[in-house]
Amino acid sequence: MGQHNFDVVVVGSCMIDFVCYTPRIPKIGETIHGNNFEVGHGGKGANQCVAAARLGASTALIARVGDDDFGKKYIKELKNQNINTEFSTITENHMSGMAQITVTENGDNCIVIVAGSNNKLCFEDVKKAENVLLNSKIVLFQLETPLETTIKTLEFIRKNGGPVTFVNGAPAISNFDLTVLKLCDVFCVNETEASAIVKVEILDIATGKAAVEKLLELGCKMAILTMGAQGVIFGDSPSNIQHVPTKELEIALSVPMDFTLLTSHRCLQKRK
Repeated sequence: MGQHNFDVVVVGSCMIDFVCYTPRIPKIGETIHGNNFEVGHGGKGANQCVAAARLGASTALIARVGDDDFGKKYIKELKNQNINTEFSTITENHMSGMAQITVTENGDNCIVIVAGSNNKLCFEDVKKAENVLLNSKIVLFQLETPLETTIKTLEFIRKNGGPVTFVNGAPAISNFDLTVLKLCDVFCVNETEASAIVKVEILDIATGKAAVEKLLELGCKMAILTMGAQGVIFGDSPSNIQHVPTKELEIALSVPMDFTLLTSHRCLQKRK
């Protein structure tokens, strides 16, 4: 057994990203020429881990990959990123998760994921990492792995007086359980994901603040709403909801921005 005290532990997903760069998103039934193609290592869970590691935090990932070449290479890549993989499991007779991503010239994207081995991540996997989990400073989650596993892990951490928990509510899922909002310490979503939960269309700062207020009413201790070019809205009570505008920057790809927000927060707190 290796190190047990990590700054950040992620319970989450690993995906192989197949990325097509195109002038625009094709219409239904349309074929268009792309500009470039790349294969990369992604998944919202792994993205959180990589972001944390690059910001200087010691990190560990509790996850499952397939027993294909993609999965074996993924474990090597995680190690190359200085991420502890002691509890990242190769799953027999299952393919690794994959994401088909189309990115336009102006940075918009659309994504289709096939979860593969990520669907096999269970609470028993988490229990094997009990010491790592409870001795960390923060535990991060997303919704690309079974929701039951996330809920049981949040309950376990709460019962045992464990570390701070962050849930990135992505992707939006039809079977979302509001129990998650009450169990985690911080819940972070974008406009689409928040709308699916609070049943309110988010168009501007005013409706964004209303959505954050609704999330707090549903049980959130701290809610964060990312709104792209319109900035971020966050709050820990209906009387304390704030908006932070963004500065215009050129970015390579917007997919991991929520994760960078979460891990940046943790690392900044660590250094205070």
